[in-house]
Amino acid sequence: MERTTNFTGDPNIGVFARVAGDIAVIPPDAPEEFRAAVTEALDVELVVSTIQGSSIVGSLVAGNSRGLVVSGLATEPERAVLSEYRKVMLLSETMNAAGNVIMANDSFAAVHPDLPADIAAKIGEFLGVEVIHLTLGGVRTIGMAGVATNKGVIVHPRATAQEIARLEAVAKIPVGTGTINMGSGLVGTGLLVNDKGYLAGNATSGFELGRVEDVFGFLE
Repeated sequence: MERTTNFTGDPNIGVFARVAGDIAVIPPDAPEEFRAAVTEALDVELVVSTIQGSSIVGSLVAGNSRGLVVSGLATEPERAVLSEYRKVMLLSETMNAAGNVIMANDSFAAVHPDLPADIAAKIGEFLGVEVIHLTLGGVRTIGMAGVATNKGVIVHPRATAQEIARLEAVAKIPVGTGTINMGSGLVGTGLLVNDKGYLAGNATSGFELGRVEDVFGFLE
């Protein structure tokens, strides 16, 4: 099975799509080849919508099997589409690019260190998870510096031992470092993954793919 793809020539597929368990939110202008690759690799149902009129839905949506947190600038029709698949929470703070500021699975969420504590608590209650404020390698946009499933977490290669220890304490699953698209530490920009499979940007090397398979337990 092909494990890499691009979005109209752009290997940063995580900017344009967001996986939450058995669904993947993709924009309406996603090419048919991209849709087919996502469906085959991840065994997901596609949820087709823009967010606040934009195709960069991966940056604007985060979530898990219980719900989706989405930019507060999402329109009513966009929210209606998402609500057919998950309950929806609007992130109406200035820091509203949910996909950039939240990394979540079904047991924890790590959020941007500057996200207000009361909003972080609401996210935790909404998604049914424990929440921590965290950077990874000093990167504050945690949703692009790391990717989590219920089986593993891959994070920026400059993540410190202290950051990883904090993450391991809350995640209670393997945490490993890696890169995507020939050396990018912002793994969330180029990786879509769930418990069933993964799909990376087509600039990703074989070594990087092997690391993804190792961290998420896909090695035979």
